[in-house]
Amino acid sequence: MTDTNHIKHVASPLARQTLLDSNLTRPVAGKRPIRILPWLQVIKIGGRSIMDRGAEAIVPIVDELRKLLPEHRMLIMTGAGIRARHLYSVALDLGLPVGSLAPLAASEAGQNGHILGTLLAPEGVSYIEKPTVADQLALHLSATRAVVASAFPPYHHHEFPGARIPPHRADTGAFLVADALGAAGLTIVEDVDGVYTADPNGPDGAKAQLLKETSFAELAKQPGTLPFDRALLEVMATARHIERVQVVNGLKAGNLTAALRGEHVGTLIHTAARQS
Repeated sequence: MTDTNHIKHVASPLARQTLLDSNLTRPVAGKRPIRILPWLQVIKIGGRSIMDRGAEAIVPIVDELRKLLPEHRMLIMTGAGIRARHLYSVALDLGLPVGSLAPLAASEAGQNGHILGTLLAPEGVSYIEKPTVADQLALHLSATRAVVASAFPPYHHHEFPGARIPPHRADTGAFLVADALGAAGLTIVEDVDGVYTADPNGPDGAKAQLLKETSFAELAKQPGTLPFDRALLEVMATARHIERVQVVNGLKAGNLTAALRGEHVGTLIHTAARQS
């Protein structure tokens, strides 16, 4: 008779209990993860704020990125613009679920990425898809100084169904990638000087004051619009590596360069991450 009482077991503190038990997982998962690419600078280029403006805004940004190549290794991520809003309008009119809207908008962010990648092609920069970012980013950045990708997170049909418009868009996606990779920093390039106490282009624009420095917790209390996805504040609350994000005005020459060199030229937003 075969003896079945001598089954080999792998000793593990997570072997027998549910992984949803935070008291069980805390001793194992409570440590800060290693930084995979600690030298990487992640740059998110706004779709509506920069790319939709055409050559007037894109060419200066491309020239600035080109000059930054000798100084930094970069993951340049692009957001969606006004075409995504048209997609949302048509899809909502058809009654499509939020999980169907997300990949539609992500495709437009990818188109913007292809534009930047093509303009930077003479420098060896190219556009890569999300699976390549996940699996082969280090390989590409060993051959070139920068790559371009869509900033939309790849939730797609698995997008959270709590809203009709996908809540996790380009700013959130760029932050998730930067934090997961343990990047050196994340810079969000928009068409305003930073985050204001009110929308500077709205009815209360005259009263809007620029916040030079703030935190995700303070911004979560602030009503009204922000120059980035509000879902970004939620993921900042669980950040492990990225301690601060800087929002800069990409329409002003030199702002991006200064930000990557550690200068304070926009709004610094502190996350929940802390130095170990």
